[in-house]
Amino acid sequence: MTDTTAEPRPTERRSATRSLLRLWPYVRPVRGRLIAAACAAVLASCAGLVIPLVLKWMVDGPVAAHDPSGVWLGGVVVLLLGTTEALLFWARRALVARPLTRVEADLRAALYHRLQRLPVAFHDRWPSGQLLSRATTDLMLLRIFLAFPLTFLLVNGVTIVVGFAILLTQQWTLGLVLLAPVAPLIVLCRYFEERYSQAARTAQDQVGDLTTVVEESVLGIRIVKGFGRHRGQERAFAALAGGLRGTELRKAGLLGTLWALIMILPELAVGAALVLGVARVADGELSAGTLVAFLSTALALRWPVESIGFLLAVTNESATATDRVFEVMDAEPEADRPRTAAAVAPGEHDGLRLEGVEFRYPDAPADAPPVLRGIDLHIRTGETMALVGTTGSGKTTLTALVPRLHEATAGRITLDGLDIAALPRDRLRELVAVAFEDPTLFSADVAENVLMGAPHAREEDLRRALAVAQAGFVDALPDGPRTQVGEQGLSLSGGQRQRLALARAVVGEPRFLILDDPLSALDVHTEALVEAALREVLATTTALVVAHRPSTVLLADRVALLSGGRVAAVGTHHELLRQSREYASLMSGEPTGGRPR
Repeated sequence: MTDTTAEPRPTERRSATRSLLRLWPYVRPVRGRLIAAACAAVLASCAGLVIPLVLKWMVDGPVAAHDPSGVWLGGVVVLLLGTTEALLFWARRALVARPLTRVEADLRAALYHRLQRLPVAFHDRWPSGQLLSRATTDLMLLRIFLAFPLTFLLVNGVTIVVGFAILLTQQWTLGLVLLAPVAPLIVLCRYFEERYSQAARTAQDQVGDLTTVVEESVLGIRIVKGFGRHRGQERAFAALAGGLRGTELRKAGLLGTLWALIMILPELAVGAALVLGVARVADGELSAGTLVAFLSTALALRWPVESIGFLLAVTNESATATDRVFEVMDAEPEADRPRTAAAVAPGEHDGLRLEGVEFRYPDAPADAPPVLRGIDLHIRTGETMALVGTTGSGKTTLTALVPRLHEATAGRITLDGLDIAALPRDRLRELVAVAFEDPTLFSADVAENVLMGAPHAREEDLRRALAVAQAGFVDALPDGPRTQVGEQGLSLSGGQRQRLALARAVVGEPRFLILDDPLSALDVHTEALVEAALREVLATTTALVVAHRPSTVLLADRVALLSGGRVAAVGTHHELLRQSREYASLMSGEPTGGRPR
């Protein structure tokens, strides 16, 4: 199972504003509609603030003068203002719906684009559930932020400023009473914002961990059931879900406390203003209409003030979501080195060369020895070389260096004299085809999976590749090559998946072929048939084949023995049987110290 704690966690929290500003390149193309939507919302909110002024006129005028026609006129004006407010809010929603789905789609496409171009070392470190949660939950949070909090932080801010300006204009002494809670509210918001941000980040990371566990359990359901580990998986899931629940409760507690304080303090101020206002009306210092307008305006400001806690909470969650998305976007993609004269030494028929190649994993301790060191190999054009060695000797790592799935940390690798570091990756992977011991198939049909190795191949190329891989079972599938193989190809046996992976490697007739123990899951009879067909393919390409069985080794012209990260011997199979005790032990299945045969 994947270690869900492997993903790097940030050591410091950036400001929410600075994080959210990173969305600007994606928002910029639709900024016109967003500005228009914000203006519509501001106008709607301001229209609502005019209603208390109409009420003041009605109370001090028509109502006081017992003028029914004036009351009807005021009612019509209030109705028109309310209708205008509703239409403007509808216009805001209509303006933002389409552009914000575009922003979300662009962000998701950019994230997926970056994931496809990040090196294998990055994907080795990051649990897939963490990446999945960033591409789904976090991007959904960003769309919600752009649709609601972003606009209403502005709208409510303008509404509060305009509303208090009206209050101070109407009766400045009562307005100051309502302004009294502002300073405590700012302090409270700042205090809770920092703690809520930390809780929000923890919750979003825990969602990623939970997603990883679910994904692993689904993909590994055969192992879980086969070993009766469902209860263990349930306990692991329950522990993570419980941790997430605790974090969400902490978030709810913080938000509830903040919201309660944000509601209580303004309500106390409104109550105090009401008492003072009534007293002044009773003393004749204030008109009843002014008090009605004042209190109506104060009540109209309740939602803008009370919503601050909710808006800040969503904004902070969106800021942490932005941080999480850009942790992936900021990762260094695979980069092609600039082509230089020193890096390129073309040769027509030089084959595959490894010269002084060294490799260590990027996250390895500084004092750890390299996985590979001092690797010198020359596979001549049209030659097949078998790579053998004990488990952990570095065979798979070495084969991953040729298509640059990992980057050599020293030395160089050339294809017909061209340094692979100077070749564009697209061109390199046109020249080199790979088949791995653990084959990966996608949720597509058989033909699509095989033709990933040569997108422009024709039907006859597909048939030829399937024949080489002895994948005749394809014709017996319900829809032949158009049969959907299901997620990870789990509807097929291990040997069938491996044969399709081999077909994918040979379908494009590559100049260089890298095979990592491609026949390990085949029965003896099928292995013999595949080897016979594969000989014809190997005769026309330059190949490096990781081998564990003597039958696979015999496909090769020469053999390289890898031991302790170094090339210990190179020769034909029969030469190494005579000259190398370690090689003879590997081929015979005896312990390394056994006598060669």
